[in-house]
Amino acid sequence: MVLLKGVNDDIDTMRRLCTGQLRMRVKPYYLHQCDAIMGSMGFRTSIAKGMEIIRGLHGHTTGYAVPTYMVDAPGGGGKVPLTPSYIVGRQGEDLVLRNHDGKLYRYRDPGAKDLLPDESLASFASLGSTPEH
Repeated sequence: MVLLKGVNDDIDTMRRLCTGQLRMRVKPYYLHQCDAIMGSMGFRTSIAKGMEIIRGLHGHTTGYAVPTYMVDAPGGGGKVPLTPSYIVGRQGEDLVLRNHDGKLYRYRDPGAKDLLPDESLASFASLGSTPEH
């Protein structure tokens, strides 16, 4: 489906659409960002709005009902998935994750040091909460 301003650009509507598709045995596969084509400008939303919707679906419905948010890259770049980043940083071998409710958690991952630079605990305190184990 295509994300359209004033049609399906709120979390509740999208949740109802996606779970309704599942009831009909149709997996909501892609949610496409509306392309900047002639006549579409009044229907376009921001990427931030689309990300808000995807975050709002995570944790509040089954994973089968969460489509992959896509943008068609200009110039023949193809479909590019846009996903919210739930990784906030790392502390030693712990990844610091933010869940769909905004709470921070530590997740032990020996490969974390290869993924992100180390972050101090003070930097997470500035986010308003301390990661839990």
